[in-house]
Amino acid sequence: MFSGSIVALITPFNADDEVDYQSLKNLVEFHVDAGTSAIVAVGTTGESATLTVEEHVKVVGKIVEFADGRIPVIAGTGANATHEAVTFSRLLNDSGIAGCLSVTPYYNKPTQEGMYQHFVEIAKVSAVPIILYNVPGRTGVDMHPETVARLSKIDNIVALKDATGDLSRVEIHRKLCGDDFVLLSGDDATGLDFVKLGGQGVISVTNNLAAKDMADMFRLADEGNYAEAEVINERLMGLHNGLFVESSPIPVKWAAQQLHLIENSALRLPMTPLSDAGQEVVNAALDQAGIR
Repeated sequence: MFSGSIVALITPFNADDEVDYQSLKNLVEFHVDAGTSAIVAVGTTGESATLTVEEHVKVVGKIVEFADGRIPVIAGTGANATHEAVTFSRLLNDSGIAGCLSVTPYYNKPTQEGMYQHFVEIAKVSAVPIILYNVPGRTGVDMHPETVARLSKIDNIVALKDATGDLSRVEIHRKLCGDDFVLLSGDDATGLDFVKLGGQGVISVTNNLAAKDMADMFRLADEGNYAEAEVINERLMGLHNGLFVESSPIPVKWAAQQLHLIENSALRLPMTPLSDAGQEVVNAALDQAGIR
């Protein structure tokens, strides 16, 4: 379930700043048709920080409804306040999700012990498997491998999304956490190398646009056919990098509108539209990828 090419799904808005549920439904169909392994609903790329609690729960529920059992849905449930992350887990326990993705507490910079205790409290209430999410570039805090190893001993903490881009950690996490613990990359540019080193897949921004290519690439990697996987990866490398030319999901939403995957590339403040310079970068990456 937690392997292969998993999409960190964008949350489309309309011109009135409301969630565009028709476009959301279309996105789910796009990923079912493309062979995407699973959907992460309302993670960082889904603008979880700017949705209300009610919107957050409703969007996850709608994605589960639209998926209709054809593709697993993983809910973003992270927060920097432990009680809030616990609340999200409780609210979504019976929503039909296959698991949850919970980011390290951002901004308040807890110690390693604080992060450990944070996830212990979430694990106590979660009825679904938990994927830890370490992305120090956005949270300001790095969960050390030793802390991940401690948490991996808890039965319903089953995986890590590692967005550090530090490939040396794959071997370290594998040794510390054991063969049954799932390791997922959160960095598209190094995702294939991550899998070569022993990871099971990627939670991807690029997948929002190049879903079939990403599914094919990680299927080939799973089969050990790295040469063909590398051909796809090289073609997509411009997207892997270009989609972060400005803070995500600014570039990927603009690109999704260009590809007619969503009606509107609207974002909620403090996110602002992609600059002209950013558009040039993303346009070049789309041309290189050959997906339009």
